[in-house]
Amino acid sequence: MKTIASVAQMQHAVADLHLAGKRIGFVPTMGALHEGHLSLVKQCKAENDCCVVSIFVNPTQFNDKRDLSNYPRNLSKDEAMLQSAGCDFVFAPTTDEIYADVEIDKPFEFDFNGLDKVMEGKFRPNHFNGVVQIVSKLFSIVLPNKAYFGEKDFQQLAVIKYMTSTMRFDTEIVPCPIVREPLGLAMSSRNELLSTEERKIAQNISKVLFESRNFVNQKSPADIQREVIEQINGIAALQVEYFEIVNGDSLQSIQNWTDAPYIVGCITVFCGKVRLIDNIRYI
Repeated sequence: MKTIASVAQMQHAVADLHLAGKRIGFVPTMGALHEGHLSLVKQCKAENDCCVVSIFVNPTQFNDKRDLSNYPRNLSKDEAMLQSAGCDFVFAPTTDEIYADVEIDKPFEFDFNGLDKVMEGKFRPNHFNGVVQIVSKLFSIVLPNKAYFGEKDFQQLAVIKYMTSTMRFDTEIVPCPIVREPLGLAMSSRNELLSTEERKIAQNISKVLFESRNFVNQKSPADIQREVIEQINGIAALQVEYFEIVNGDSLQSIQNWTDAPYIVGCITVFCGKVRLIDNIRYI
């Protein structure tokens, strides 16, 4: 495994791989890796000749600068985990290597066709502008045949699919299932910020979501939405920011279970000061 910090060196390595007829798989990350990330890396490695993983904490997708400064970072630990998972290249550039000063100060403009107006987009203005900005840059540098994204960040996945099509990247987007801790909490780098007690409490998020699936044939989406919010808010230290039951393709809210063939419930919950996201498929 080789770690590269320079854009020019990464482009040179990629050019050599493509010239040799190798297929490149890519896993973009912000580091603080866990088993969820490694599941993407292992799938990437199994389906391609070469696996590239980026580690870059992207400043343009953080609305709260304190959140950016508090984001966990441990490159040496991440490198050891990626080595064991069979990664070939780690791309770990500095902010100056990726962005000019003007790009940091001015929001990236992109027409999301409404995908940025719901859920995360309501509460994190310009967040997805930053996501598209960095992923499009990384795609242009790495030129992957396939790129792997976890379904935990459900809205982000929809945005990336749309971006890839709109910008005409020749890259297949591969969705990967949520990886959960033994008691159900969706694995996330942010889980490291939870205390031991908060981690136990946070398990209730997935528990309530899983239980709500049992009532699809008995209750309306609105009833389930209300009851999920009430149950989670009734647990000390948990506070729902939003819970939406949506068309899994358009991300628009549904009124009836027959409104779409693919229906997903997306939730964001604060456990203490830590913001956690999760989702569950209903249909």
